[in-house]
This record gives sequence, C-alpha cells and structure tokens, in this order.
Amino acid sequence: MGNGKSIAGDQKAVPTQETHVWYRTFMMEYPSGLQTLHEFKTLLGLQGLNQKANKHIDQVYNTFDTNKDGFVDFLEFIAAVNLIMQEKMEQKLKWYFKLYDADGNGSIDKNELLDMFMAVQALNGQQTLSPEEFINLVFHKIDINNDGNGATLYWITFPTK
Repeated sequence: MGNGKSIAGDQKAVPTQETHVWYRTFMMEYPSGLQTLHEFKTLLGLQGLNQKANKHIDQVYNTFDTNKDGFVDFLEFIAAVNLIMQEKMEQKLKWYFKLYDADGNGSIDKNELLDMFMAVQALNGQQTLSPEEFINLVFHKIDINNDGNGATLYWITFPTK
C-alpha cells in the first residue's frame, strides 16, 4: 500500500516518499497534528470572504474532517491530498456531490445549488448570469422527474470496465 501501487478499489495511494514529505510539512505547520478551519483558510489565502463564500469553504473543510471532530488531522489531510491528486474521476464526483448536498439527504435541491453557485461566484468574482438564471437553467436540465430535487446520487452512473 505504501509503495504507491494499486490499492483497494483500484485507487492509487500517494507514494510513501511523498507522504513523508507531506507529514513533515504538516507537522511543522501544525505541531498539534491538527489543522483548524481558520488555518485551512489561511493556508489557501481565503480571508475576508463574504458569507456565501465562507459557507462554501466551511463545507469543503467539513468534508475533509471525516471524523467530525472540528479538526483535520494528518490522515484526513493526506486523504484529501490523495483525492485531489490521485483518485479517479468517480471518487472526485462522489466527493463533489457530498459537498453540494449540504444537508446530507442524498439529493441536491435548488437552494443547495443556488448557495453553491453564489459561493463560487463570490470566490471567483465573476457574474455573467444571475445566480437564479443559472440555477433555473441547470435545474431545467437535471430535474428529469420534476420533483424539485435535482440530481440524486443514484442517478449518477459510472461506466464499468
């Protein structure tokens, strides 16, 4: 597993040597072995954001805090690095779905999508469509059964090899 070769589910692990570098860096930055939300925002240079953007960054952080103790420890941190750098698209899509499904009910409703879009716009400083126009356009495409819930995880299917 530590050699970077294929592991369970045909996922790739961060190579052992890289993991040691990440660990040393993490422990130098966070001697307690725990990263706080404030430290996460500082690391990414995300201070002074509006409420929507802050909420989005909080959600990102909370998806990395898998044991829900309010901190990201090294194992959670390296899992996040692994997801971003190594994982297959299916794992990334599942993570994005979890991020957008703010209430955790298994579907993305119009308000969740609107919140996410407004947060991303705030982070990027772009506004070509109003958030409502964008959400209406997206929902018209994805709410195939007209129940107002948008996409649910079981609607997303992935090709198998």
